[in-house]
Amino acid sequence: MSVASIRRLAAGAAVIAAASGGAVYLAPSVASSDRGGGPIVDSLRRRIGDPTAPVPSRSAQESVLIGASSSNPLDVLVIGGGATGSGVALDAATRGLRVGLVEREDFSSGTSSRSTKLIHGGVRYLEKAVFNLDYGQLKLVFHALEERKQLIENAPHLCHALPCMTPCFDWFEVIYFWMGLKMYDLVAGPRLLHLSRYYSAQESSELFPTLARKGKDKNLKGTVVYYDGQMNDSRVNVGLACTAALAGAAVLNHAEVVSLITDDATKRIVGARVRNNLTGQEFDSYAKVVVNAAGPFCDSIRKMVDEDTKPMICPSSGVHIVLPDYYSPEGMGLIVPKTKDGRVVFMLPWLGRTVAGTTDSNTSITALPEPHEDEIQFILDAISDYLNIKVRRTDVLSAWSGIRPLAMDPTAKSTESISRDHVVIEECPGLVTITGGKWTTYRSMAEDAVDAAIKSGKLNPTNECVTQKLQLMGSYGWDPSSFTALAQQYVRMKKTYGGKVVPGAMDTAAAKHLSHAYGSMANRVATIAQEEGLGKRLAHGHPFLEAEVAYCARYEYCESAVDFIARRCRIAFLDTDAAARALQRVVEILASEHKWDKSRETQELQKAKEFLQTFKSSKNAQFHDGKHN
Repeated sequence: MSVASIRRLAAGAAVIAAASGGAVYLAPSVASSDRGGGPIVDSLRRRIGDPTAPVPSRSAQESVLIGASSSNPLDVLVIGGGATGSGVALDAATRGLRVGLVEREDFSSGTSSRSTKLIHGGVRYLEKAVFNLDYGQLKLVFHALEERKQLIENAPHLCHALPCMTPCFDWFEVIYFWMGLKMYDLVAGPRLLHLSRYYSAQESSELFPTLARKGKDKNLKGTVVYYDGQMNDSRVNVGLACTAALAGAAVLNHAEVVSLITDDATKRIVGARVRNNLTGQEFDSYAKVVVNAAGPFCDSIRKMVDEDTKPMICPSSGVHIVLPDYYSPEGMGLIVPKTKDGRVVFMLPWLGRTVAGTTDSNTSITALPEPHEDEIQFILDAISDYLNIKVRRTDVLSAWSGIRPLAMDPTAKSTESISRDHVVIEECPGLVTITGGKWTTYRSMAEDAVDAAIKSGKLNPTNECVTQKLQLMGSYGWDPSSFTALAQQYVRMKKTYGGKVVPGAMDTAAAKHLSHAYGSMANRVATIAQEEGLGKRLAHGHPFLEAEVAYCARYEYCESAVDFIARRCRIAFLDTDAAARALQRVVEILASEHKWDKSRETQELQKAKEFLQTFKSSKNAQFHDGKHN
C-alpha cells in the first residue's frame, strides 16, 4: 500500500466532509416520535408482543386468500416469502392494508437462508466513496448503517454486533485500514456499534489463537478490528412472516403462483392463480396490486405476463462452508479484504461453529443450488494463508451455495446498471417487481415496494410506514439474560428408549439456544419440553430440542422436515451429518403434529435426505486415495 494511497484516503475524507456540508455524519437517526411512534404502533406492539397470541392457522390464512375475489380483492398480494417479500407483507399490513403473501417453498427457503449471516454497514462503499469522491456511494453507507442499526434493534435476540479482525502484514496496511475504519466510525456517528481499534501482533494472537503470526514472507504487524452485525438469517425471516401474520397479513408457504390473472378490459394484473403444493388444490386470489418479490425467480413471474421480457436478474453464486468451532474464537471474526484474486473472504463464529466464505461467480438459477468442489477448495485455501493450523477438507461440516439476485434495470441502456442496489419497477399495470439489494436493507426495500404498490393501485393506507421502530415477534421483553429464567424455571423431560420419562436439566447451552432462537417465545418451547416429554436433544453435540419441532409446527408454519432442519432450526447448515441423524425423530414429531400417514412420513424422509445431499459435508464429498476428486 503506497503513501500516496493513504494521502488520497485522507484527502477524500476532507472532500466528503465538505460535500456533506462540513460534517461527515449527515443523516440523523430517526427519533422514536417520528415514523414508528404513536397509537397505531403502540397497538401493533401490544398485538405482536403478546407472548400468548398465536399466529392464525394455515387453513385460516388460506381461506383469506381464497376469499379475495374480484369484487372483494386484497389491496396487495405478495409473491415470494424471502426477506423482502415478508418485509413487504409486514410493511403493508402495518399500514392498514389487506395483504396476502404466497411462497412456493418455505419462508426463507432461497437466498435469504443462504446469506453470509452478516448485517453489513457498507464499509466497502465508503472506500469507493473516498477514492471516487462519490457522494452517492456515501449515501449508501448512511443507508446501510441506519438499516443495520434498526435490524439489530428490531430483532435483538437474533442479531448482535460482532467484532471483525483484519490482519496486517505491512505497516502501510495498518495505517491504511486504521484510517479507513476510523473514518467509518466517524460516518457511523450515532449508528456506531463500537469503536474500531488496532491490536498489536501479540494482542491479536491472544484474541485469535489460530491466527498466523507469519505470512509467506512477512511477519504479522498487528490487526485492525471493527464491528459489524451478525444474524440468524432464516429465523429473522420466519419472524418477519409470523409478525406479518400477527399484524393481519394472510401468509401461506408451500403455495405456488402458476399464472397471473389479467383484466381483459384494462390489461391490468388483478391477481394470481395459486396452487397449494401440499394438497395440489388450486384457487384464484385477487388483489388491487401484485408485488413480485420472488428473488432470483422474479423473471419467471415477469415472463407470465410477457414471455419475451428482458431479464432483470444476473445471478451470482455465493458459497459458504462451516467448520468446527476451534477454527475461530467465540466472539471474534476474521476478514481478509482482498485475496489473491481480489475477493473478500471471512471466517466468523456462528451458532457454535465457524462459517467461512464467500465466492462470487456466475451461476444458473436453480431451486437447490449446490456448491462446486473448486469453490469449497478456494475458501479453504484462502483461509489457510492466515491460520496457523492445518485446514482440512475433512473438517467441512456443511457447505452450501446461495444465489444472489443481482439486479439489472430492464429499462437501462447498458449492462453497467448491474448493481447490488435494489430495483423497483412496474412494467405492467398492477405488477410491481422488487429485486436486488441485500439482507441489511430488506426493510427499506420493502418500504419502497409498498410505496410503489400504493401509487399503482391508488390504495388508501391508514398510516405511513412504521416498520423502522417495530420489533419482530419474540423481541418484546427479551434481554440477553433471559436464558437464566429458562435454566432456573424449567426441566427437560426426556423419553428414554424404554418409553420411561425422566427429568433432565435445562442446561445453559439449551437455555441460551432457546432464548436466542425464540426470544420471549422461548417459554412456550420450554413448556412443551417439560410438559409433553419432548426435552431430549435432537442430535448429540447440538442444543436443539425435540420440543422445537412441535412448537414450530404449531406456531411457525413448519410444514415439512426440510422446513425444520434448514430454516426453523439451522442444523442442516451447521452439521449436515447431525441433521441426517436427527431426521427420523423430526419426521416422527411432525407426523404426530400434522397427522401424517406412513406414506407421507416416508416421502418426507426421502425429500429431506435428497435436500441434505446438496450440502457438501466431508462425508458426502467424493474422495479417492485420501485426495479429493
